[in-house]
Amino acid sequence: MSAHVDTFVRDNLPPQDQWPELKFTLPELQFPALFNASSILDRAIANNHGARNAVLYSSDAISYGLLLEEANRIAHVLAQAFGLKPGNRVLIHSSNTRLSMAVWWAVWRAGGVAVGTMPMLRAHELAVILNKAQISHAIVDTQRAGELEQAQRDAPVLKHILTTDDIGERMTSAPSEYALVATAADDPALIAFTSGTTGTPKGCVHLHRDIAAMAETFSRHVLRPKSTDVFIGTPPLAFTFGLGAGVIFPANVGAATAICPKPGFDVLADTIEQHRATTLFTSPTGYRALMKQDLSKLGSLHTCVSAGEHLPRATSDQWFERTGIRIIDGIGSTEMIHIFVSARGNDIRPGATGKAVPGYEATLLDENDQPIEGEGEGRLAIKGPTGCRYLADDRQRNYVINGWNVTGDVYQRDSEGYFRYIARADDMIISSGYNIGAPEVENALLTHDAVAECAVVGVPDEERGQIVKAFVVLKEGAHATGRTLQDHVKETIAPYKYPRAVEFVAELPKTYTGKVQRFKLRSPS
Repeated sequence: MSAHVDTFVRDNLPPQDQWPELKFTLPELQFPALFNASSILDRAIANNHGARNAVLYSSDAISYGLLLEEANRIAHVLAQAFGLKPGNRVLIHSSNTRLSMAVWWAVWRAGGVAVGTMPMLRAHELAVILNKAQISHAIVDTQRAGELEQAQRDAPVLKHILTTDDIGERMTSAPSEYALVATAADDPALIAFTSGTTGTPKGCVHLHRDIAAMAETFSRHVLRPKSTDVFIGTPPLAFTFGLGAGVIFPANVGAATAICPKPGFDVLADTIEQHRATTLFTSPTGYRALMKQDLSKLGSLHTCVSAGEHLPRATSDQWFERTGIRIIDGIGSTEMIHIFVSARGNDIRPGATGKAVPGYEATLLDENDQPIEGEGEGRLAIKGPTGCRYLADDRQRNYVINGWNVTGDVYQRDSEGYFRYIARADDMIISSGYNIGAPEVENALLTHDAVAECAVVGVPDEERGQIVKAFVVLKEGAHATGRTLQDHVKETIAPYKYPRAVEFVAELPKTYTGKVQRFKLRSPS
């Protein structure tokens, strides 16, 4: 039943015997055989949200009715003027803007496969993605077109580059109605590239039904938004955390999204105040940065979500003490599209991520890849309506084991069934026979008043095998010595876990989504 004329993505999916086991246990996950993700936008209109604000930007707004018209016009431009065929890949290389939100819906309406990229990627990084996904069309912010044109020299598969200025001009004469391409629910809709915390990015293929599934699981059952809510956040739409938070979750209930005019946490605070934002998505780093702003500007917030990296209890507690809002922590992955373990409200246990989101199953695997019953520690494994499908990548075998999606995270399950983060599997430090989770040491360091950020890794040591090394960014104007921080850790957690080496740095290496690249700290050269 596929609508795809260009079958490249389908042809380069993993063999079926390497797919995870998929589960559709909730009534809202029973998708029809024909389903286009962009129908979420049509449903918002059908549910009488057409006149409601969809996007708030600067001092203006656009309604759901107008957003649908813009998406239809862009779909016409892609299909009629530039020959987009169902199944063709479309690169979206843009900041979070009103127009870029319409572009996402338009690509799906026309049957294209969207490939979002972080706005700060350079030409050589873009060329890798263009070639890997065999991308024929690209929509790019006008000011970033030069970078993409340079990438095209190394990726001649790219035939059409449309700047946002081009789109804006051509839209004016395009029809305001467009018939949704009748894609199958299991037609590919999105290739999300991992953010590169461990090196070479992987292309994660998600289907049309997966786009809706993230709204019908985490958003419906944990976030629970209303049409009166206003979403805001820092993650780019190219990051699936941001795509859900900025595009899919609001549209699923007819809520609005507020767009920041430029980067910066001072700007974020101002925009929250201006648009009376209620629902915030950012990383733990973002929450720490916001606590340096005027917190009176955040008074409209009632729901705060953290993902992308582990939320330290110290950060959770500090935010709660200063705002009265307990952050909803969650773990998701690009491979799974969005959050699959979380908790909200009175179910939150600070320091624990939570339990499996309705629609998902979570377990721990032992060293023999067998599920652990009850309390214990092991690698987190997930099953649900979404799952890992790498595009033409042998690493599929590492992520899917016996039908489970194995995230690479080591977790502990307590007597209440809550999952508590220990470390990434490759961040577990073994020193003199002791297993030491890097995040636990980081959490301890973050409770010191002088520490703004830190990252902990294991480095080789002839005597101990590995030692714990901490890279520390101090708060502006603060002073501390390595010995001071070592003593603080010894007083906070078991003394054997303290960092035997401390290096002060101006900043930590991060991906474009704000995740710390610990592999660069292990191999600084």
